[in-house]
Amino acid sequence: MCYRFPLIQILLATALILNFSCSSAPKKTVMPGASDRIKVEEKTPPREETPPERAAAGDQVNSQNAENKASEPETQDSPAQTEEVYALIQEAQTALERGELDQALTLLDQAYSVLLRIEAPPESELYQEKNDLRILLAQKIQKVYAFRLQAPISNHKTIPLVDNKWVQVEIKSFQTVERKFFEEAYRRSGQYRSMIVEELKKAGLPEELSWLPLIESGYKTRALSRARALGLWQFIASTGYRYGLRRDKFIDERMDPVKSTRAAIKYLQELHDFFGDWTTAIAAYNCGEIRVQNVIRAQKIDYLDNFWDLFANLPYETARYVPRFIATLMIIENPEKFGFNLPQPEPPLSYETVTLQKPVKLSVLASKLGLSQEQLVQLNPELRHDSTPDYQYELRVPAGWAEPALACLNELPNWMPPEAVFGWHTVRKGETLGLIARRYRTTIQAIVRLNNLKNSRLIYPGQRLKIPGRAQGLSPAEDDSGPITLASGQASTPDQAIVYVVKAGDTLYQISKSYGVSVDRIKRDNNLSDDNLVPGQKLIIKTN
Repeated sequence: MCYRFPLIQILLATALILNFSCSSAPKKTVMPGASDRIKVEEKTPPREETPPERAAAGDQVNSQNAENKASEPETQDSPAQTEEVYALIQEAQTALERGELDQALTLLDQAYSVLLRIEAPPESELYQEKNDLRILLAQKIQKVYAFRLQAPISNHKTIPLVDNKWVQVEIKSFQTVERKFFEEAYRRSGQYRSMIVEELKKAGLPEELSWLPLIESGYKTRALSRARALGLWQFIASTGYRYGLRRDKFIDERMDPVKSTRAAIKYLQELHDFFGDWTTAIAAYNCGEIRVQNVIRAQKIDYLDNFWDLFANLPYETARYVPRFIATLMIIENPEKFGFNLPQPEPPLSYETVTLQKPVKLSVLASKLGLSQEQLVQLNPELRHDSTPDYQYELRVPAGWAEPALACLNELPNWMPPEAVFGWHTVRKGETLGLIARRYRTTIQAIVRLNNLKNSRLIYPGQRLKIPGRAQGLSPAEDDSGPITLASGQASTPDQAIVYVVKAGDTLYQISKSYGVSVDRIKRDNNLSDDNLVPGQKLIIKTN
C-alpha cells in the first residue's frame, strides 16, 4: 500500500516526457505501412512478382534464344548427322582411353546435342537408329563415370563359381555327350590362350575370361553359328563393326584371333561397367545388353537384378550360357574331381609378319616356300578367300620364314577373288526363300540381292537360284546353341545325299526343318523305327 501513489506518479511523468519528445522531435521519413503501400500500388500498373529461381531460368532461356537467333545451325540431312554422332562417340572413346575424362564427357554432350536435331518419323529405320544411339550414349556416359569411380586394383578372380543344379547339368553334359568336344577344344586352346591372357592382363580383366571361347567356338577361328556369329568370340557383323572389326571383300577381322580378342575385351569391359557383375555381363555378351536390360526392367522387385534372379526369364541359350561357363571353369580348375584326364594343350602359334602390297594366293606362296597351305591359313584365318587383299596387308608367316617370303614375292602372280562366290539351288515344290536361306546358312536378303528378285515371295518350282557364300569354307560353331552341324568336310549342296552327324539336343523335327525334308522321309531312308537319336549317330539326308 505504501508504494502505490509514488509508482502511479512515476508512470504519469514518464508518459508526459515521451509525449513531449515525440511532438518536439524533427519529422523523419519512414517506410509506408501496409495501408499506405496499398494506396501506392493502386496508382501503378499491377506487376506479378517472379520467384528468383524462375527469373534466373527465364533469363537463361532468353539468352539461349538470343544466341540461337543470332547463330542458327545449318540444317543437315539425317545420315550426315548420324555419322557426326558416331564420330563424336569415337572421339570420346579415344579421349577416355587416354584418361581425359572431362574431354570425353564434353564430346558425348556434343554428340547428344547433334542427336536431338535428328528428325525421324516413328516406325522408320532412322527412328530406331536414333533410339539405339541414345542408348549407346547413355552407356558411354555411364562408362566414363564408372571409370572415375573405379578403384586402382585388379578385379582378378571376381567371377563367382556358384555350384548349383544348373551348373551340375552342364558338367554332366561335358562328362558324357560333349566329352570329346570339350577335350578337343581344350587341346586347341593352347594355340591362342596365352595371347588372350596377356590381353586380359593389360585390360585388368579376370584371366578366367580366356576360357569363354571354349564354349563360344571351341577355339575355332572360323566357327560360324546359326545366328551368323563368327570367329573365336562369335561376333555378329553389327557388333564386330561397333568394336572396330573390319569386313570387306578380302578380310573379315572377326576371324582374326588377336583383333577379335581385343574387340571382345572392350565389349566385356563395357558390359561389366554397365551391369556391375560378371555373371550378368557374360549373359549380356551372349544375348545382348538390351535383352538383359529388358528382363531387369520387367522384374517386379527392383533389387532382384543379378544373374540368378534373372535366370528363369532369359532366353534358353543364354540361361545355359553362364552355367556352362562356370562348369568349364570348375572342370579346368580340378579335372580329376570330375573324371577328366585333359590332353596337353597345343603350343602357342609362333609367327613373324611380312608386309605385302599385292594380292597373293596363300596356296601359291606356300608352294613356293615349301610349306603347307594349312600353315598359312591357320595363321591368317581372317582372309576370306585364303588370299591377301589388293592393299597393304601384314601377313603372318611361320617364325623364321619372313625373309624367304619377302624374297619370292615378286615372282608370285597377282590373284583376285571372284566377284561373287555362290552355288546353285533348284527350287522344289513347297520351298520358300526362308527355308532355303536357313538350309544354306544365309539370309533372304542376300539371295534376293544376288538373284535380282523383285519379290521374295515369288519363286517357283524348277527355278534356279544363286546361293551366296558356299565357297567360303566356314566351319560351324561346336556348341549346342550353334548351328546344326554337318559331318566334317560335308557341304550342304542341293540334289544329293548328305551325311549328318547327330549332336546332343538334336531332334528329327529340327533336322527335317533345316533340310526341307519330312521326318518320315528321314526315318525311312535311315530305317529308324522311332524318333530317338543318339549323339554321334550318322543320318543320310536325301534332299532330292
